[in-house]
Amino acid sequence: MSQMCKLYGVTRGGYYAWRDRAPSLRSTVDRELLKKIEAAFNANHQTYGSPRIHEVLVASGECVGKRRVERIMRENGIKACSSELYRRRPGIHRFFSSVENKVHEMDIVEQDQVWVADVTYLKVANERRYLATVMDRYSRRLLGWSYGADRTSALTRRALQQALKVRRPQRETLFHSDRGVEYLASDFKGDLLKHGFIQSVNRPRRMTDNAHMESWNKESSLGSIDTLA
Repeated sequence: MSQMCKLYGVTRGGYYAWRDRAPSLRSTVDRELLKKIEAAFNANHQTYGSPRIHEVLVASGECVGKRRVERIMRENGIKACSSELYRRRPGIHRFFSSVENKVHEMDIVEQDQVWVADVTYLKVANERRYLATVMDRYSRRLLGWSYGADRTSALTRRALQQALKVRRPQRETLFHSDRGVEYLASDFKGDLLKHGFIQSVNRPRRMTDNAHMESWNKESSLGSIDTLA
């Protein structure tokens, strides 16, 4: 006891006086409020913060200020939990539905009729790297690829540019991919338009629409980027 008193700079008499002193009116009221706050908090699945808890208390006839409720909740570690980790993003559906599928049930009879593209990942030195590829669907010839640490439109644009160095279609070639943002980004769409491509993407929830490109990635069994060099 003496060591504790010495540590906190109080006398033994002062400590015992504090211990035996009756709780203040403020402390007593806070304890009663805490019980009501906890009851309201649990009754609402622990999703209410201090503003809504205050509304519940006032509606039940309790005369208490917002700041007092906030302080008691903070001091006792009472924090609201989100009931749903979802935030509406206006325009997101329109963005992902901005391009239609134009190759479904289409007969592919010649090269440069349809180019297909995809992004897969590789393990290199125990780190994930991304590989963007472009292939002629008819001949199944790989025309271009790009390798990098980030899955972005910059990666897919580089793969497209490399493919255009190998072959320059003289017709409105369909360029088909999945619905990834790296293919629906405005800068990638701009590159396709500039070079006369018509864009096509998978139908919603139809991953097999781009099976030709995806199967090439699997069949290649790429363990290292060196196999493409």
